[in-house]
Amino acid sequence: MEQKRTKEEYKKWSQQQAPRTPKARNLIMAFFVGGIICTIGQLILRALLNTGMPKDDASSLTTLFMIFIGAFLTGLNVYDDIGRVGGAGAAIPVTGFANSIVSPAMEYKKEGYVMGVGARMFLIAGPVLVYGIISSIVVGIIYYLVTR
Repeated sequence: MEQKRTKEEYKKWSQQQAPRTPKARNLIMAFFVGGIICTIGQLILRALLNTGMPKDDASSLTTLFMIFIGAFLTGLNVYDDIGRVGGAGAAIPVTGFANSIVSPAMEYKKEGYVMGVGARMFLIAGPVLVYGIISSIVVGIIYYLVTR
C-alpha cells in the first residue's frame, strides 16, 4: 500500500528528483550570446555612422535593424534555438523583445488575424509595454517638476 506524502515531503522529494541547473554554464552562455547580439548591433551602428549619417538617426536605424533581425530569425524558427542556448543573453536585447511579439503572433495565426494574431500578439510583451509606458510618464512628470 502506498503512503500519502505531506506537501512539505512532496516538495522536498521533488526538489531531490529535479535535475540540477548548470548555473555557471548558463551565466557564461548568456554573457556570450548577449555580447554577440550587442556586437552585431554595434557593427551596424558603426557602418551607418561611416556613411555620414547623424548619430541619432544611425541609432534609431540600428534599433530598427536589430528588431527586424530578431523578428526575421523568429520567423525562421532560429531565435528559439538562440534563446535556448543564450537564455537571458538572448531575451534582454531588443531582438528578444521582437521575438516576444512575433512568436505568439506566429503561434496563434491559425486562430485568425483578429482573435489569434491581434488578441495574442502582445501576450508576453504587453506587460513590459504597459509598465514601461507608465514608468516613463512618472519619470517625465518628476523631471518636469524638478526642472520647472
